[in-house]
Amino acid sequence: MTLIQCVAYHGQTEMLVCSCNFITDKDIQDTIIEMLDEDCWQLIVPAKVYHAMEKRGRCCGCFPNVVDITIRTTEQYHAGRPSTGEQMFDFMTRLKQFHEENRRADLERRQKSHRAA
Repeated sequence: MTLIQCVAYHGQTEMLVCSCNFITDKDIQDTIIEMLDEDCWQLIVPAKVYHAMEKRGRCCGCFPNVVDITIRTTEQYHAGRPSTGEQMFDFMTRLKQFHEENRRADLERRQKSHRAA
């Protein structure tokens, strides 16, 4: 099934995004908004959304659409709320820390035989 396929829900039309788990765009948007309400500057990726919904990606063909929905929902969320440059700077600092921590973890997982001398 594709994003084009629709499901009727209480008089509203919702797009079926994930046919493996039967997840609609509204389910994803609601989950993203809940996550943003907890921490509005967190980095949201499809795996995190699925984990919050207690689902898991099966074929993962829907993930590009989930990314698009995440971007659109996050932009709408932030457009409706005031933010300061200080909050934006804090987010960028946290994002850099996240990348550094993951980079260190990747380097630690490498075997010595795979490292350059």
